[in-house]
Amino acid sequence: MVICRTVVGGVLLALVFSQAAPAEEAAPSDPWKTMFSDGLLDASGKTVSLDQLKGKLVGIYFSAHWCPPCRAFTPKLVAFRDKNAAEVEVVFVSFDKTQEDKDKYMAEAKMKWPTVPYKSKSGNDLAQKYQVRGIPSLIVLSPKGNTVSTTARAEVTQHPDKCIENWKKAAQEADK
Repeated sequence: MVICRTVVGGVLLALVFSQAAPAEEAAPSDPWKTMFSDGLLDASGKTVSLDQLKGKLVGIYFSAHWCPPCRAFTPKLVAFRDKNAAEVEVVFVSFDKTQEDKDKYMAEAKMKWPTVPYKSKSGNDLAQKYQVRGIPSLIVLSPKGNTVSTTARAEVTQHPDKCIENWKKAAQEADK
């Protein structure tokens, strides 16, 4: 621990720095252990293996049942993901007000994809990392966890037939 003291504008400030042990990182071939450190669940609350993300493009979907634009976009995303499930998986990060609202939303929308636990640290960390300022928001990552698209919601809405091809090209570049 290092303590630095300095006087700024006649006020004594003490800054304390501590050197933390380096965080354990997942192997580059498995970025999901770090990104989804709280694990993943299915719509019924059962644990889902992170292995189902391996080799796929992964869309992190920030949404909530109370949000009308979310409820309008979610059926499009469900249809898109279901059509492309061999190449794309979606992970839901809920902004719902309660666990019950989240569960209801997942059931009503027929979300077959995994979710981070409700109000989890990993969900909050992801929202911060990708600077989510509004919902719905869809961020697409390469199979190695690199950012491929931060505008995936618009891409799925406007050009669903071109998304996979464009994201794969971007993933090749991002993973170099």
